[in-house]
Amino acid sequence: MTPPSAARATTPHPRNSGLRVDLNLAAAVARNARYQGDSVVISYPGGDLTYAELDDRAARLATVLADGGIGDGDRVAYLGLNSSSFLVTLLAAHRLGVVFVPVNFRLAEAELEAVLVRSGATALVCEEGHREAVDKVRARTALARFLLVDDDPEAPADTGTAGWEPWAALLTAAAPSSSIAAKSADDPAILMFTSGTTGTPKGVVLTHGNVFWNAVNVELRLDTRRGDVTYAAAPLFHIGALNSFVLRTLVRGGMVVIRRGFDPKACLDDLVTHKVNSMFGVAQMFAALARQPGLFEQDLSHLRSIVVAGAPVPPSLIELYAEHGILLQQAWGLTETAPFATHLPVERTLDKIGSAGIPMPFTEVRVVDAASNAPLKPGEPGEIVVRGPNVTAGYWNNPEANSAAFDEEGWFHSGDIGYLDEDGCLYIVDRLKDMIISGGENVYPAEVERVLASMPGVVDVAVVGVPDEQWGETVAAVISLDGTTEITLEAVHAYAAGKLARYKLPRSLKLVPTVPRNASGKLDKVSIRRLADEGN
Repeated sequence: MTPPSAARATTPHPRNSGLRVDLNLAAAVARNARYQGDSVVISYPGGDLTYAELDDRAARLATVLADGGIGDGDRVAYLGLNSSSFLVTLLAAHRLGVVFVPVNFRLAEAELEAVLVRSGATALVCEEGHREAVDKVRARTALARFLLVDDDPEAPADTGTAGWEPWAALLTAAAPSSSIAAKSADDPAILMFTSGTTGTPKGVVLTHGNVFWNAVNVELRLDTRRGDVTYAAAPLFHIGALNSFVLRTLVRGGMVVIRRGFDPKACLDDLVTHKVNSMFGVAQMFAALARQPGLFEQDLSHLRSIVVAGAPVPPSLIELYAEHGILLQQAWGLTETAPFATHLPVERTLDKIGSAGIPMPFTEVRVVDAASNAPLKPGEPGEIVVRGPNVTAGYWNNPEANSAAFDEEGWFHSGDIGYLDEDGCLYIVDRLKDMIISGGENVYPAEVERVLASMPGVVDVAVVGVPDEQWGETVAAVISLDGTTEITLEAVHAYAAGKLARYKLPRSLKLVPTVPRNASGKLDKVSIRRLADEGN
């Protein structure tokens, strides 16, 4: 006979059966508003906000949107630079169970129209500097409500503009909504459009679960703590800036220092003044910061978690910071992985320099043959595939893209080429579509770029393939300089000859003031190829 105590130990509690966990970020912020309402959550030049003030503004905006007919499953877009209004809009949308659509403020008119149309957004919150662009395309979208941010001194607004509702008066008059939609892991939270540097942007659906599991991965791998201060100067409409530290800081009761854009001098001042603990950025940001006089004489000992991603990081940059006790932590991921798939533990920064790290705790990563999908051995380059709860639910209204990106076993095919070493550390080689085939030999632009980036006087470099009658393609380099030296194609050959095979050496060189990159720091290959063609 089974003892009663043993029977009780193996019987599941009926009240836990089918438990639905609420992962809505807005609910977490509301909890913090209740228990630490006076704590400053946002430090912003246009005005700081406490948790109570942030929650109140989001609750009021939720009422404004709901009164306009916005409800569960709809899409609300935001167009503007980094600001507190960005996060207020995100939280208001989540309170209603609405999908938040952050829009790239650098888009051209046709690109802006495409994003607004494809998202199906029915309401838009916008800053003054982007209102005219919206007016040119609004008639061809599903947008029915246009709210203009008019209470931010950093973005002065013309409140007399026809067809736009200044939101300050609306927020003041609205009663704060008391309800917050409960959201589970599979419910869509954010619709984020990819950068589209090599093609038409696709809408990536990120669920509340994707956002949550990335936070868990970060929590288990990086040194972040309750009450931390994080720095947000990279564009928040990209997942790297938004979901690396910012959203999880709101959940954990910390403070976000929001800046409308990145300025290296202002960044240095902020890091010291606010004793920043965590920061996400691309390599170009940290290269510019390193050129600030006195950077390494400042007390930056509180900086515990600095993630550099979005584009390859020159080893020389990592070594420069490490010499002064600051360890830049490399990571790899995409919008589709929300964002981190791998991360190099801080203690491996120097002995695995150049590596994007190991898989995040709840994320699987493989390198496979692009044709057969078979896993490859260590050291063999192939396509990087990812599987895990942080991976997107799919592309918005795009079954063809979903079929191309996901295989039958649920692996997401990234389109990036890389290899794993014997220790399981991932190294990124290049984008699959960017590979150059010259005379039958494969040339990975990122490999050439890493070599040229360490050349004295070089600020930034991009490598692309250009058509060639004899070889099919040849290597072209587009380089920007710091003004301290002149560089010729012959000088490039002399520098790189001992580091690269002859067929990998650039056959043409184009010097430019700035190498084109998008807001996430990735090379804009379309513009770069155009520049390279001009150099031939």
